[in-house]
Amino acid sequence: MDKGIYCLILSCAEPCTVRIGALGPTEFKKGWYLYAGSALGSGGLSRVTRHIKFFHEHYRKPKWHIDYLMAAGGVTLTSVFCAETEERLECILAKNIGGDRVEKFGCSDCSCDSHLFYRKDSPETEITRAFEKTGLKPVHHLIR
Repeated sequence: MDKGIYCLILSCAEPCTVRIGALGPTEFKKGWYLYAGSALGSGGLSRVTRHIKFFHEHYRKPKWHIDYLMAAGGVTLTSVFCAETEERLECILAKNIGGDRVEKFGCSDCSCDSHLFYRKDSPETEITRAFEKTGLKPVHHLIR
């Protein structure tokens, strides 16, 4: 499978508090959440398939910060943007998304402030621009 980076788009129907692993209880507002991730490991972009499967089936205990959020009631994975690359560009993508963020979420292996961002409105056009600013053309997948 090809390697790359991705952005998960999640909708949060109502405000909630979710225990996020070592981060502990974390408050989430109603709205949209954008998670910038890396798929440069041996499985490449199949990591995205794993996230989608986890969201639908919750087939194991949460492992990563994003798993805890996707397992919360009222949170829906709505779409994914992916782009092929061999370069570590997920931090640049996160910087290009920027804005209102959930501190220390999904960035335990880098020096970023966060890899999870909040928006009141659907961010799909914005995500395409963030990928393009990173120098990549994303492929958009709707989740059903």
